[in-house]
Parts: sequence; structure tokens; C-alpha cells
Amino acid sequence: METLTFDSDDLDATEDFLSQAYARMRIGSGTPGANRALIRRAGIAPVSVDQLSLDFEMSYSVTPLGKVCLCVLHEGTVRDHRVAGVEDTFGPGDVVLLAPPDLPYSGRIDNARYTITMLDPTLLTQVAVGADGVRPVRLTGHRPCSRSAARHLGRTIAHLRDTVLSDPAIADQPLIATTAAQYLAASVLSAFPNTASAEPTAADRNDAHPAMLRRALAYLDDHADQPFTVADVAAAAHVTVRALQYAFRRHLDTTPLAHLRRVRLAHAHQELASADPGSGVTVTAVAARWGFHHPGRFAAHYRDTYRRAPHETLSDG
Repeated sequence: METLTFDSDDLDATEDFLSQAYARMRIGSGTPGANRALIRRAGIAPVSVDQLSLDFEMSYSVTPLGKVCLCVLHEGTVRDHRVAGVEDTFGPGDVVLLAPPDLPYSGRIDNARYTITMLDPTLLTQVAVGADGVRPVRLTGHRPCSRSAARHLGRTIAHLRDTVLSDPAIADQPLIATTAAQYLAASVLSAFPNTASAEPTAADRNDAHPAMLRRALAYLDDHADQPFTVADVAAAAHVTVRALQYAFRRHLDTTPLAHLRRVRLAHAHQELASADPGSGVTVTAVAARWGFHHPGRFAAHYRDTYRRAPHETLSDG
């Protein structure tokens, strides 16, 4: 897990830090005598979440980041934000894409508190239903498709920041890191217009046969204790992600990730049932080992499946 903190009222030091933490940029201050910047980062490859607080008006001109960069504005204003000739202004509550990975951007931030979330753009291709494994999936708009989509993405980022990244012991679990990053990427695709097509093609339908599904299920079962993506499962089954999703929906009425959650839940159940209650094993540790980073949600899934609380299974072990 990566963490860093920066706190300075020196504008040159702030510019140098931002250039190292994001991409090469030039900044300026429109507030004489007040230039304090406070930045805290927590990250798990390939995702980082930064909390920033600026008590001055700062202009910025940034070279391409190479990453998907999202902004959730809590206080203050972002004015004259410009990317590829498109200009917009953002206020408290807005959730926006600051810029595509390959384009520079500029604007002004006025006495703002905000969250910046950056993720590797390949994550979008790995989780997109319509990905064909050849063309990268790109976001095609900087504002979410709807207010509800924006709220959901904002909650997803807050959960990642406040639950997963707030505890290094949880964030450093490989399965949790992979699951959290994939869920964020899926939420981004649900929120913003993008180039992925969710409708299966004729070739996808032809590929979605039982033999392919058996290959995918075998891969999920054999690799349940390892971090991987839906794209990895599709590659193992020799089909596109879209064909894989279609096969699971058609034959099992579920999704690959939902099935994987059930497989990992079964492993967690077996570990709890066989554990010695006096050995110091905890439900939280077992859940984290199998990719469940939210103890309350793990307990709810467990009760729905096994009709008892996980701590009861551990006590009877």
C-alpha cells in the first residue's frame, strides 16, 4: 500500500510535489499571502485516492497523466476547466472526469477541498462487458450519465478511501486490492459514457456454449485464492469478456464475479469450520484472506448462504 502526505505554503514546493505525484504541471496563485496546500494519498496498485485541500486560488496547466483521473468536489469551485477545447465549471457535489489519460488540461481551483482518484486505464478494458481484448475501452464524456450514477460512483470512491485504504492490513491483501480496483473500474464504466458495447455479437453468442463455460468455471475454481480479472477468465476460456458475461447470464443467470464471490465464500466457510477457535483466528482475517474487505457485507452474504453468522461457524470449529 502506498501512502504520502504533503503540507506546505510554498508555491514552488507545491508545484514540484504535484509534478512528481501526478504529471508535469505549472501552477500559479491568485491569492497573495495564502498558498497552503495539504495533500494525503493512499493507494493500491493500480489505484490511488488523494484528499486535497487548497486555501487559495490556484491556476493549473497539466501534461497528460496517463491515467483516468476523477475528481469529487466537496467544497469550493473548479473554474474554466479546459480539455481539448471543451470548458466547464464544477461545484460541490460534482463527480467528473478531469481529463482522458492522453490529453493535457488546465483551469483554476478556488479554495477547494476535493478527492482525486486515479486508475490505470487498462482496468476499464479488463472489466468492460463489451471489451473485445483488442481495442482499449475509453470514456467519451467528462460528466456522469445521470445524478444517480454520479452518487453511486461517489459512494464507491468514499468506500474505497474510508474502508479499504484506511487500513493497511486490509489494503495489502492481494484479493482485496484486485476486487476493490475492479469494482471501482466497473463503477466508472457504469457512470460515464464509454466505447464498450454491452450487446453480444453473433460470434459472442456462438462462443457462449457449455464447454466454454466449463473452462471458465474451472479457471475460477482453480484460481479462487489468487488475484485476477474478468479479462483473465475470458482469456483462459478463449473468448471475449462480452461472450463470457453472456454465457454466465444465459446458462447460470449470474455473472463471473458473482460466481467467484460464491466460490470464495465457500472457501471462507470451510476455513472457518475447520479452524480452532482458540488459535486466534478471526472472522475478519478469514474474510479478508478471501477478498471480502467489508466485514458487515461478508456477514450478510454468509448468513444468506449458510443461514448462520460466520462467528457461529468459527465457534463450533
